[in-house]
Amino acid sequence: MEKRVPVAKEGWPFIIGPALAAAGLTLLGHRRLSLPFWAAAAVSLGFFRDPERAIPAVANGVLSPADGRVTSVEDAVDPFVGPSRRVSIFLSPLDVHVNRSPISGLVTDTVYTPGRFVAAYDPSAGEVNERCAVRIQGDAARVTVVQIAGVAARRIVCRVGAGDKLAAGERFGMIRFGSRTDCYMPKGTDVRVKVGDRVTGGVTVIGLLA
Repeated sequence: MEKRVPVAKEGWPFIIGPALAAAGLTLLGHRRLSLPFWAAAAVSLGFFRDPERAIPAVANGVLSPADGRVTSVEDAVDPFVGPSRRVSIFLSPLDVHVNRSPISGLVTDTVYTPGRFVAAYDPSAGEVNERCAVRIQGDAARVTVVQIAGVAARRIVCRVGAGDKLAAGERFGMIRFGSRTDCYMPKGTDVRVKVGDRVTGGVTVIGLLA
């Protein structure tokens, strides 16, 4: 089996550019000047890390779409899911920022909405910030994942579109430099996390579908 470099492909320009500048300065004898560039490359390498995950097989399970901390668990209404339970996850700059599909299913649509860049942990961020909704039709239910930009996260990457099929825990995109990810599950879902919990994308079971 081919081994995969555990770095998101979107990160290479942020890693290679500073690394080349640092190497050039070092070769020219400007070691002190090279330090900020080495640091920038190292920070980018950490931010864009994309480790492999052992995806659990849980009947009717909904997996966390992101790494981070649960900031809210609320009733909501989603245009695709309908009456829902929404779990919001805040991703700090230190978290892995790759998003993963919470269930297996067909992507019926992706909806991009331009907006502001208020702090991702602000309750209003899901309504006013730049965001991208990924709507997934599974065998048992519909689920929507919303990628939400934050103060420093000015680039949402969504790699899928209508007609694509996703396996539970499969990567579908990322958000750069601090953000929030919301997961809308049907109203009757047994939510298995609470505010303050740390979750791991593609691993933590955040709910069981009714």
